[in-house]
Amino acid sequence: MIILGIDPGLRTTGFGVIHKQGAKLRYIASGTIKSGEGSLPARLKVILDGVAEVARIYQPECAAIEQVFVNVNPQSTLLLGQARGAAICALVSAELSVAEYSPTQVKQAVVGTGRAVKAQVQDMVARLLSLPGLPGSDAADALGIAICHAHSRETLMLIAGAGVNTGTGGGPLAGMRMKRGRLVG
Repeated sequence: MIILGIDPGLRTTGFGVIHKQGAKLRYIASGTIKSGEGSLPARLKVILDGVAEVARIYQPECAAIEQVFVNVNPQSTLLLGQARGAAICALVSAELSVAEYSPTQVKQAVVGTGRAVKAQVQDMVARLLSLPGLPGSDAADALGIAICHAHSRETLMLIAGAGVNTGTGGGPLAGMRMKRGRLVG
């Protein structure tokens, strides 16, 4: 399975593409889409077109994107949300399913702690994907999102394959349901 991870940003949107086969993850590509200066609509179009181009080139089977975190500055949060919306529109237009993960979920999946700093994420992404060097921070975050999705999908498939009840019956996960790619009670 080919997974596309997106780390949305108005100035710089990171992307990371990985291949998952069984438990093995393999790096395919990563980089950034820079929207430059100019009007907000023009910058959003750069993000939309850039994510669409990445999806066209690498033909992922699914995508994952980081959720917006509430910033101290509400204006920054709104702008980030608009950039994220442009990226999601590109992914949906490419007919991809889109999973969403919080920054804490991504850090937990990649580093093992939700309080990891960017340098730890970069280092672990490089190790997990056997990269020769550290990817840039935006690309590393996007690869981390793809890795998080790969692990989350694997867990959900194992649960489904084991016949674990995630509904209202009496199984070990009784009452649990899926929400944004994770089990919640």
